[in-house]
Amino acid sequence: MTQMLVHYETADYARFKSAFDADAEDRGNNGLSLLQLWRETGHGVWALYQVSDVKAATAYLQGAAGVFNSQAGVTGTRSHVLETA
Repeated sequence: MTQMLVHYETADYARFKSAFDADAEDRGNNGLSLLQLWRETGHGVWALYQVSDVKAATAYLQGAAGVFNSQAGVTGTRSHVLETA
């Protein structure tokens, strides 16, 4: 099972969450299915996704998600592809 852990830096959680919820279909069309979302103290949000297409998901996060990032006020992201051991 392949999963992806993504850390989003954002200044306004309410703005992020609204844009995040609206972006669900685009994420799904790019191989990402949300398993869990965590809010960190401060400005961080972590998302754990099930990944059906690593190449499409990675390309989405590195490119097309730029529209989401600007709408959500995301100032930085880091992602990690993980596989069940």
